[in-house]
Amino acid sequence: MGSFSVWHWLIVLVIVVLVFGTGKLKNMGKDLGGAIKGFKEGMREGEDDKPAAQISQSKDTVDVEAKEKTKAD
Repeated sequence: MGSFSVWHWLIVLVIVVLVFGTGKLKNMGKDLGGAIKGFKEGMREGEDDKPAAQISQSKDTVDVEAKEKTKAD
């Protein structure tokens, strides 16, 4: 049980292309790329937001500042 050689990977690639076709593989690649791009943008937006509660810890206590909840009428 060793690792696969280059020939094994080429045979797997040919079988995948035959089963799915190049058009479907191209669409799957576009979808995957779009999902990764959206994830990266979401991570950037998340870094820009400030946290809702500021937490500071000392040895035995935890101080938390929280926003007051308002009624929406």
